[in-house]
Amino acid sequence: MSRISAAITAVGSYVPDFVLTNQLLETMVETNDEWITSRTGIKERRILKEEGKGTSFLAIKAAQNLLEKSGTDPKEIDFVLVATATPDLPVAATAAYVASEIGATNANFHTIYKLPAPVFYMACLQRQVI
Repeated sequence: MSRISAAITAVGSYVPDFVLTNQLLETMVETNDEWITSRTGIKERRILKEEGKGTSFLAIKAAQNLLEKSGTDPKEIDFVLVATATPDLPVAATAAYVASEIGATNANFHTIYKLPAPVFYMACLQRQVI
């Protein structure tokens, strides 16, 4: 009989304030809501517009939300894993910055830069790490 060695106990999230709707896109390019929706199912998307902010900002906000909801001490975190197709910088690990900013000083970290599906690769790596 196998034992459960890890479980998802909380989920954190963050979305930027700016909402780019299909109607707004209609004013920028030759398209319309029906064309976009019928082909993609997308009605709106969230865009991070603040100058100098990037993937790490989104990840830090989501991690802070998770820590707040779960009541977890960041020093108890063993591993920070970030999966993205749009890292802040091409060479520095986004996960290292996220771990530092949320106070996960005891955590190992890894950033996955894979296309087209970084989240799929993240799930595979999580399984191996746990």
